[in-house]
Amino acid sequence: MINNKDIDFISNKLEFWNSLTITEKKQIISKSQLISYTKGKSVYDGLDDCRGLIIVKNGQLRTYILSDNGKEVTLYRLFHDEICIMSASCALNNMNFDLYIEAEKDSEIILIPTDIYSEISKNNIEVQKFTNKVTLTRFSDVMWIMEQILFMSFDKRLAMFLLDQSSIEKSDTIYMTHEDIAKHMGSAREVVSRMLKYFQNEGYVKTERGSIILKNKKKLQSITF
Repeated sequence: MINNKDIDFISNKLEFWNSLTITEKKQIISKSQLISYTKGKSVYDGLDDCRGLIIVKNGQLRTYILSDNGKEVTLYRLFHDEICIMSASCALNNMNFDLYIEAEKDSEIILIPTDIYSEISKNNIEVQKFTNKVTLTRFSDVMWIMEQILFMSFDKRLAMFLLDQSSIEKSDTIYMTHEDIAKHMGSAREVVSRMLKYFQNEGYVKTERGSIILKNKKKLQSITF
């Protein structure tokens, strides 16, 4: 059940809100859910039915794909105020994504069920525009990741990942294991460990148990150019 603050939050986040009829607004309000997840919990499983449109109220989510041999590749993260339209791909006739979403931190999301979102979208061009806009943004994120995997050297990819993670955490200390990083990057732990060892020998980072300290960001940035 959502409260008045949640309703205000939804209305501010959905660009098409003012184009909805009173009935449509009531449908969204009555069917939307506020759901909490602890760190590491699954938010969306690719084997599940499409759950609907997700708005991150607080916390941090990770969207990823999973290969047949169990290798994970992070496609993008979702932060406070951000929307995951791919979780509502069943509402789109020509799209079908097999994605997984997990909570990277304790999180709260507002979920608008697929049936409601799909029904309103059919009759409202502004909802369709919004859906296309957010989908294209996420598609651009995915294509950027694919470009990195296909065309960038691993040292450049790892340097970019470490700098991005430092920015996300607002700290030069990244609390992640080599296995965690490998999961994000779709690589093997051994490959990550070898490159981190090289970075450490060069003085770019210092590795400790369960964490990595960025010692020379300028050198890491120079690798990414």
